[in-house]
Amino acid sequence: MATDMDGDGTQGVNVEVALQQVLKTALIHDGLARGLREAVKALDKRQAMLCILAKNCSEAGYTRLIEGLCQEHSIMMLYVEDQMKLGEWVGLCKIDKTGTARKVVKCSCCVIKDIGQDTEEWVTILDYVKTIQKNTA
Repeated sequence: MATDMDGDGTQGVNVEVALQQVLKTALIHDGLARGLREAVKALDKRQAMLCILAKNCSEAGYTRLIEGLCQEHSIMMLYVEDQMKLGEWVGLCKIDKTGTARKVVKCSCCVIKDIGQDTEEWVTILDYVKTIQKNTA
């Protein structure tokens, strides 16, 4: 159930922007679990709608745990390239006066529990995940 955001150019960019919007909306609606502890709790309770994992996570055990829980509970999974990007997208940073992210904290995993409302971006992400799953199956 894992998918990768290394798409085919424009598709990847659109999915990346859509993912940023969905994460922002989920954060506003308090539907985002950030970090290993919160993510594992949400995955175990089957509250997760989508799990996002950074590829450059240095702990192999961390990655195996998250992938195993997602597979066991049939939760969709999406990979992003960088922990720093994911940390910025989920709000683990300070925004300065010019709107630039400063003091970004790395985030290896986050789980979307509540998106607030169905948006065009959420549908785009679901379609992308389903498309990738069909191609790998």
